[in-house]
Amino acid sequence: MPRNQFQRMIFALITVIITVHAYVFYSLYVVNGSILMEINQASGVIEAINKQGGVYMCGRYVPIWAVVLLEFVLAYLLENIMGSPASFKLACRVFDPKTTHPVLFESAIICATVGLMCPAMSFIAAFLYYPYYAGFDTVTLLANFLKLVCYNFPFAFFTQLFFIQPLVRTIFKFLFRKDIAKRQAA
Repeated sequence: MPRNQFQRMIFALITVIITVHAYVFYSLYVVNGSILMEINQASGVIEAINKQGGVYMCGRYVPIWAVVLLEFVLAYLLENIMGSPASFKLACRVFDPKTTHPVLFESAIICATVGLMCPAMSFIAAFLYYPYYAGFDTVTLLANFLKLVCYNFPFAFFTQLFFIQPLVRTIFKFLFRKDIAKRQAA
């Protein structure tokens, strides 16, 4: 859908803005919410996070906005450097973009992106959220990485395929409607 580097960067920006917020919410509320509330004897997740002084990251407690900002920067860089280019190439190895229905080809790109980005971001998260207070152990890091992939992959697959990417494409079409109309007219 994006035709030039600027449009690709805007498409990635929209994707990452929505995705990072969804994953931070998913991680804090769905996966860890009850544990956080129990440990901090709080009635809500935000209250629990505030009681403990933030979200545990990189060996210290940081505010949620810092978590979102750091994950945003890392995801945006990874998406532009590896995710988008590699997922397009992988989809092209299976389907010809000129003869394949656009919905099928876009779905192949989404699946390839999830298949690349989920393990990559889970590996980064395994370092960011590692329990450094207990000392560092490679086996624990790998176990945390595999656990994160198991939690994140189903969520990533279904949200990207059925919610996030359709929303991103709608926003993108709205932002670049004049350029899209010109291309269709030509």
